[in-house]
Amino acid sequence: MDLLKCCVLHALTLQLLVGLLARCQTSVTPEGEDELLGETSIPTAPPQLDLLECPSECSCAADGSVDCAGVDLTEFPPELSDRTRRLSLQNNKIQKVTVEHVSHLHQLETLNLQNNWLTTDGLEDEGFEMLEQLAYLYLANNKLTSAPKVLPPSLVSADFAANQLTKIYPYTFGHKPSLRSVYLHNNKLTDAGLPYDMFNASDKLEVLTMSSNFLHVVPTNLPSSLHRLHLKNNKLEKIPPGVFDNMPHLRELYLQNNLLSNEGMDNETFSRLGSLECLDLSNNNLTVVPKGLPRNLVLLHLDKNSIHSIPGDALASVRNLEYLLLHHNKLRSRSIHPAAFQGLKKLHTLHMYNNLLERIPRGLPRRAKTLMLLHNSISEIGRNDLALLFTLTELNLSYNKLTTPKIHREAFRKLRILETLDLSGNRLHTVPLGLPRSLRVLKIKNNELSSIPHGAMAGMEKLQKLILSENQLKLNSVYQGAWMELSALTTLDLSDNQLTHIPADLPESLEYLYLQKNRISSIPASAFEGTPNIRGIFLRFNRLSAASFDEASFAHLTQLQVLDVGQGNPDLFSQRKETEGGALTQEEEEEEEN
Repeated sequence: MDLLKCCVLHALTLQLLVGLLARCQTSVTPEGEDELLGETSIPTAPPQLDLLECPSECSCAADGSVDCAGVDLTEFPPELSDRTRRLSLQNNKIQKVTVEHVSHLHQLETLNLQNNWLTTDGLEDEGFEMLEQLAYLYLANNKLTSAPKVLPPSLVSADFAANQLTKIYPYTFGHKPSLRSVYLHNNKLTDAGLPYDMFNASDKLEVLTMSSNFLHVVPTNLPSSLHRLHLKNNKLEKIPPGVFDNMPHLRELYLQNNLLSNEGMDNETFSRLGSLECLDLSNNNLTVVPKGLPRNLVLLHLDKNSIHSIPGDALASVRNLEYLLLHHNKLRSRSIHPAAFQGLKKLHTLHMYNNLLERIPRGLPRRAKTLMLLHNSISEIGRNDLALLFTLTELNLSYNKLTTPKIHREAFRKLRILETLDLSGNRLHTVPLGLPRSLRVLKIKNNELSSIPHGAMAGMEKLQKLILSENQLKLNSVYQGAWMELSALTTLDLSDNQLTHIPADLPESLEYLYLQKNRISSIPASAFEGTPNIRGIFLRFNRLSAASFDEASFAHLTQLQVLDVGQGNPDLFSQRKETEGGALTQEEEEEEEN
């Protein structure tokens, strides 16, 4: 009887253990799977890519990813699992892809074959056509001379950049309802190699890149869905009438580095691009600013052309323009209509450097913040030339022909928030009076400065950086107390002048002092008493010697990081080593002697 009870108890215990085990296994089953399998079913592991089907040179993951990138393959890997979804074969030496290689890859979504040795003859069109799920195809950096005749309708993005393509077929990119982006830059495409119906029934294409080819005419019949079109670095001479008329979504159009002239387009060429925000026409053959520019344009590149005039109505329509780049043209002040910038209330950046301007143009945009007029022939600044530029924060007038007498003392009176002013590379003999007190950066290097007149620095309590290098300044050129007025100054560059001593009364705020290429012959102990925050002192190419150097000159400078005496002061260089590290060792002395 006891034996029977024992057997029954053992059987119940075993049944309980089996039940508990089943519950534990069921708890790790993916959500909802127990309902599909039933309460008594034993759960199975999720399907994984069979490791036996993974090529030895590759790595395979359970999500269907196969990575064979950069493993020096010369052939397409055989026996890939038919569950492969993403196949990475870039950076190899594969020369051929056949139907046999891919016919079983019905789940393949991404195929990356860029940077291989593929040729047109090595690609069988039928192979790609069988890939019914293929969305992303990367074939850049190969040796293809023509694109595949047929690609699957499932395609979302195709990259054929950096090949030798000369021909595209109607069904290469046509009839692809999901196609979003096509990259064809850096090929050898000509107008004759593009079919008229190249993108028929591909009505969702947003990005098309055809830069760096041999196109002479902007392609017609492009999809109306385009958001971004790249056609730079071609040989474009003409934009056919109406080619952009049906592109209501185009936001960016890049046409730089071509051969476009005003005769190669009409006044309506861009007028219907209602969404266009960025237009780049730089480095072409334009002689005047094109008319009929789209109203929502924000950034307009017209630099590196041969533009010699701006009519009064040329920019009238671009009320939202913020950046206008007109540098490297042939503009003269008198060829810019006084009303050319009228109404551009959002324009804050105007580049007109490297032109032929002989004076500051009239009618500049009143809300400009950045005005670049460097490398022109401007010889004077009248009292009212800048009077309406109340919002200007950066003004660059460097490398013109300005002289001190030709800058009116009140020329800058209205520039009350100007922060950066560059007058370098002119013919100034003295620092101009009446400079804005709001300045934080002032550059007047490479002039003929021989004096800083009394009051020139008065009120510049915000100035942080002052560049006066490459001039003819001497110690007596600067009025007494000039530097002390600059209470926020952190950088002072007086290099390449005619100073014989360290300037006195330097501001306490100073951190970097550049004095190289002067005639300084001594450094007294009191030279840097008033500059406890200095971090860098640069004294190369002076007339210093160990005898003219006081050891106490730098002893109190606890923030000093760089003391550069380098070339031109060999004796002082040896003395600096003693100051920083104690007496030189014999080995160091030998190195100095050598």
